[in-house]
Amino acid sequence: MGTTLASGAVGAPKPNIVLVLVDDLESGTLQYFPNITRQLVGQGTSFDRFFVTNSWCCPSRSSILRSQYVHSHGVLTNTAPEGGFDKFYRSGLERSTIGTWMQSAGYRTALMGKFLNHYPGESAAPTYVPPGWDDWRVPVRNLYEEYGYRLNENGTLVDYGWAEEDYLSDVLATKVRDFVHTSGQRPFFLYLAPVAPHNPANPAVRHAGAFPDAQAPRTKNFNQEDVSNEPVWLRSMPKLGQRAIERVDERYRARLRAMLGVDDLVGSLMTTLQETGNLADTYIFFASDNGFHLGTHRMKQGKTTPFEEAIRVPLVVRGPGVPMGATVQDLTATVDLAPTFAQLGGATTPAFAEGRSLLPFLRGQAPRPWRKNVLVEFNRPLNQMSAKQTPVPDYAALRTKDYTYVQYQTGETQLYDLNQDPDQLNNLAGTAPLGLVLGLQARLTAMRGCAGASCRIADLQE
Repeated sequence: MGTTLASGAVGAPKPNIVLVLVDDLESGTLQYFPNITRQLVGQGTSFDRFFVTNSWCCPSRSSILRSQYVHSHGVLTNTAPEGGFDKFYRSGLERSTIGTWMQSAGYRTALMGKFLNHYPGESAAPTYVPPGWDDWRVPVRNLYEEYGYRLNENGTLVDYGWAEEDYLSDVLATKVRDFVHTSGQRPFFLYLAPVAPHNPANPAVRHAGAFPDAQAPRTKNFNQEDVSNEPVWLRSMPKLGQRAIERVDERYRARLRAMLGVDDLVGSLMTTLQETGNLADTYIFFASDNGFHLGTHRMKQGKTTPFEEAIRVPLVVRGPGVPMGATVQDLTATVDLAPTFAQLGGATTPAFAEGRSLLPFLRGQAPRPWRKNVLVEFNRPLNQMSAKQTPVPDYAALRTKDYTYVQYQTGETQLYDLNQDPDQLNNLAGTAPLGLVLGLQARLTAMRGCAGASCRIADLQE
């Protein structure tokens, strides 16, 4: 097979590809981070309607690795037995991921930072390195602390302490530099996954005093006043008191501070690419695995809901030929990342992949037909069915250009007109025209039943 550029020129050198995937970052904060704003947003294209398949880490990251909706890959939660790394490993899913696809296409591959929740779990040895990765630098202990962690470095366990230079984002910056410098003439694919701003959102020492007066956005749905028309899980949540709101603001500041470490990591990455002569030939994707609630809909913190704050996340892409400062309004999703990488790198996308390549958008084109529906699915862990911190029941949600429609396992439903009610304050499920509801139900049913290529038929249904 001849190598191909994104432009389709046979025999031309393949581009390098970098995915920077942060953890729990909501939309609307990138302007606070100068490197991300200046070098990615200003130099690339932003996707304004980019959605996750599941607003929880491990199911979402499994979708990214394999371009499958949750009902297809079956990693339902963050924990065993129905989720986490153990489920991904026991199901054999790691035998075909974006890592193996790109490696087979001649790429030197690396995964640095967070892999899947509870890796290496009970199923694999602490030194286990999954197939598809030439360079593997992944935490196996104290994942979210940023200090005092242990990395599996290509099968060798290395402990890091609490010194300033042990800060995880900074350590990853050094390892990225080494990886890029030693890649030689081979194109590289780098999956870079810092853990910020996930709780506890520990900042680097140099950033500990940043954003002293920052306050979580007071959107119309902040500490939502009226929840009388909502499902039981939301009606059962009390309004936030003053101390709870103060904690929301404290958490917001901590998350911004932690993200400054990621911003420095992005700055270091860009410098490394420039110094090695790789910048002009590299696509950089910046995204998050899910969003986060900070006082919205009465939630002090958290995710796992079908609301925009949890399911809509940033995606910015910079690279050769990518329009600068542009914004895409079409519906896109995390299942689209792997097919995009594969097409850019001339890799073969397996038949089980369910997403669409974003390459036309990276060329400033508007492909038609294009997706009309995005599916979001959620399952509560079997061992947390009564836990107060995860009150949301199982659900499947359909996100269209105009609506969010949700069916809960309890039989309850939600329907929001996003043009008239972008803050999702008015649940229309009981009052909307029957034809509208039946149409959305049919579209959701088609998406929940799709597999492989049929998902690219179901997502066109109107």
